[in-house]
Amino acid sequence: MGKPPAFRPSEARKETIATRVAGVLRAEILAADLPPGGKINLDRLRERLGVSLAPVREAMTRLVADGLVEVEDQRGYRVAPVSSANLTEITQLRLALEPLALETAIARGSLEWEGAVLAALHRLERTPPADPGRAAAHRAFHAALADGAAMPMLAAFCLRLLDLTGRYLALLGPVQVEAPDHAAIAAAAVSRRGAEACDLLTRHIAASGAALAAARAARPAAFEEERP
Repeated sequence: MGKPPAFRPSEARKETIATRVAGVLRAEILAADLPPGGKINLDRLRERLGVSLAPVREAMTRLVADGLVEVEDQRGYRVAPVSSANLTEITQLRLALEPLALETAIARGSLEWEGAVLAALHRLERTPPADPGRAAAHRAFHAALADGAAMPMLAAFCLRLLDLTGRYLALLGPVQVEAPDHAAIAAAAVSRRGAEACDLLTRHIAASGAALAAARAARPAAFEEERP
């Protein structure tokens, strides 16, 4: 993991620096560059990023709210651990929220929403699985499905859960998923076939969760920090 360029406080407000610090750490946690359960030394982090302690602390607060960092009384911060129970909960929440967002989007979504879904699908299909941009393309597709609901809080929850799922993918490596593909979901969505689209999305999420659970069983070492 290379050292990020130093931030220059004179070029941005403290809030902007904190946002950038949080973005760097979020990316490192989701990519599993920072291991689950690992301690976060704020002084070393401040030195590595070339910033003062204030924006680092603010970034920690944001990441705690996102469920990516835990704060322990008198012991500082650490990367949130992973567990089978956490993976199951993430999948269950995705199964509840993403179809709800898609159902609402199909009822409310504009022609622009349809175009955004198809554009995101095109990008995803043109991005090879081994490409570093694949995760971002996958995230953008699921985000496009939810955005048409015009419910920002719901869309934000869906994205947060998708990011947490991506963390498990980074830890466990590529998994084989036998499920409805993204093209089928997109086709049903833009054709306003609500029940079909939501069923396809539900099956897709369930299959993805099952594949990750199977990968976890095959790679218990990735869950050394697991807690009950």
